[in-house]
Amino acid sequence: MKILPTRAASVSRQGLCTALLVASLTAAVGISPPHNTADADDPAKDPKNPQGMPHGTPNLTLPDLRPKGRPGLPGASGPGKEDAKDATTGIPATALDAYRKAAQRAATDMPACHMPWELIAGIGQVETQHATYNGARMTADGTTDKPILGPQLDGNGFATVKDTDQGLWDGDTVYDKAVGPTQFLPSTWAQYGADGNGDGVKNPNNIYDAALATAKYLCAGGKDMNRPEDLDRAILSYNNSRSYVNAVTEWMRAYQQGNVPSLPDRTGVGTGNTPSGNTPSGNAPSRNVPSGSGSTPSGNTPSGNTPSGKPQPSKPSPGGSTGTTPSKPEPGKPGPDKPDPGKPTPPAPQANRLERGGDDRTWETSAGETFKEKARVLVRDQSGKPMAGARVRFALSSDDGAAFTDASTELTVTTGKDGTAEALRVVAGPKIGKVKVTATVVGRNLAAVEFAGTVSVLAAEQVDVVGNPSLQADINGSFADRFTVKVLAKGGKDVVGSAITAKVTKLDGKPATDDKDHKPIGPYFKGPDGKRTWWLEAGTTDKDGVLVLPSLLTDGKSGEYVLTVTTADGKAHTFNLTVKVPTPTLPSPKATPAT
Repeated sequence: MKILPTRAASVSRQGLCTALLVASLTAAVGISPPHNTADADDPAKDPKNPQGMPHGTPNLTLPDLRPKGRPGLPGASGPGKEDAKDATTGIPATALDAYRKAAQRAATDMPACHMPWELIAGIGQVETQHATYNGARMTADGTTDKPILGPQLDGNGFATVKDTDQGLWDGDTVYDKAVGPTQFLPSTWAQYGADGNGDGVKNPNNIYDAALATAKYLCAGGKDMNRPEDLDRAILSYNNSRSYVNAVTEWMRAYQQGNVPSLPDRTGVGTGNTPSGNTPSGNAPSRNVPSGSGSTPSGNTPSGNTPSGKPQPSKPSPGGSTGTTPSKPEPGKPGPDKPDPGKPTPPAPQANRLERGGDDRTWETSAGETFKEKARVLVRDQSGKPMAGARVRFALSSDDGAAFTDASTELTVTTGKDGTAEALRVVAGPKIGKVKVTATVVGRNLAAVEFAGTVSVLAAEQVDVVGNPSLQADINGSFADRFTVKVLAKGGKDVVGSAITAKVTKLDGKPATDDKDHKPIGPYFKGPDGKRTWWLEAGTTDKDGVLVLPSLLTDGKSGEYVLTVTTADGKAHTFNLTVKVPTPTLPSPKATPAT
C-alpha cells in the first residue's frame, strides 16, 4: 500500500490517480437506465450540510495498483496465482456482509439509485478501516466493542457543530462528533439512520445499520450511482474534498476488480457502546480534510494533484467497438444521416397528457410504516402514444412528516420506453394524518395527477414502563425520574403515534382534593399555560413507540397517589406514588470538654 501525500506526489502517481478517478466515475459504475435525478432534499446541494464540513483528516491510503505479476493460467499453479489477490483489499467478514446486504436492501427500496456495495465499502475503508480504527472490534451482531468517535467539532481546526443529540451517541452535550464505522454526525443520523440488521434499533455503532444508512444518504434526492456526476456529488456530500473522492473511488474500483478476500473478524466483547466523552486530540478517526491540510473543501486543489470537478465519460471511437466500416448508401437513396427530401420531418414528440397508473383508491398505512403502493404515472405524446424520456416530478406533502424511502420529499423520474415513471414508496410520519403525492410533467403545463393516503395508529395491546423510575418524592419538590412508557400492539410491535393522557388521583381513582376548600392537591404537571394540572394530554409516542412524560412535581401535601397513563383506545399503566415529608437532619451533639 502507498500513502498519497496531501501536497505533492510523483508525476506518475498523479497521472494514475487522475486516470483512475475518471475511469471509476464512468466505466466502473456502468450505464444507467431511466433514473431519478436530484431536485430537492439532496444533501449534496446544501452548502451548510454539516456532514460535508471539515471533521478531521481522512485516511487517504490507497490500494497498491501495481501489477502483482503475470497471472497464472486457470487450473495451473505458478507465479501469479498467489498474487492474484491483494491482501490489502481484504475486508473483515462481518463488514463485507454488511456492505453487501445494504446494497441489496438499497436495490429493493431505492432501485433507481443502483448502489454498488463496493462504494459503501470504499466509504467504510477511508473512514474507519471497516470499523477497526484504533483497535476497535465488532461483536457478533456487528456492533463495535467501543465507540469510534471523531474529534470534538468546536471550530478548533475543524467545523463548528453545536450539540444536536444531547450527547446520546457521542457523549458530548456541547459539540457534536462523528460516530461509528461510517462516521455519521448525530444530526445526519437522526435523518438517515437505518436498521440494517432487523433488531428494531438504529445504532450508528453497528456496521449493518451504518452501511444501510450510508446507502440512504448517498442516494438521497434521487441520485443514480450509474451517473458519474451523481456519484461524484454523492461522495463530495459525504466529505467535500477532491482527495477524498479520489481515495473512495480507488478503493471502490479495487473492490470491483474482485480482489476482496474475506478476512476473519477480530471479535470484540460488547460494552453497551456508551460514549465515554471526548477522545484525545489526534486519536479520533477522520471525517473531513480541514482547510490547509492539503485538500481544499471547495474542490480547488493544487494543479496536477487531482482531476477536475466533474469527470466525463469517454466517447466511443467512430464506428463502434467492432471497427467495421459503415456501408455506403445506394445511389438515389438517402444516407443514414440525411433525411429523405421527399418526406416531411415529423414533429418531435411532446408530452400531451399525464395519466394515473393503477386504481384511484386511497392508500392506507399505520404511523411510522411504509405504504405498500407507489405513485405511478403514464405520459402520452400528442399522438396518444406512450412517451419515453419525459421528466416527471413527484412532490410529497403530509400532515405527519412523511418522506420517500430515501428521506426526500421531492423526486424527478424519467419515463422509460413504456412511457411510465414510478416514485419511491412513502414512509408515514409518527402520527395520524394525511399524505399526498402530486405528479407533474416538468416544463409542461399539464393537469397534475394526485395520489392520496391516510395514516392511522395501530391498536394498542399493552402499555409498559421503561426503566425503573423512583416512585417516591419529598413534598415541595419533584420525582427524580421522568416517567417513560412504551406502547405495544399485538405481537409486540411498537405503536407509533399513540396519543397518551396522564392523570393523578387518590388510590381510589377519585381526584385528590383538600378537605377544607376542596381544591386539587397532590403531584401535578405543568400545562401548556404553565399552570398546575392533574390531567394532561402528554403527547404521542415516537417512532419506537415511546413517550417521556413531563416532570411530575409535588406540592406541600404528603400521601399516597396514583399516576395513570392511558392510550386513546383505553390501554393503561398505573404508578403507585408516595409523597413524604423529609426526615429532618438533627445536628450532631457537641463534645463536652474534659474537666
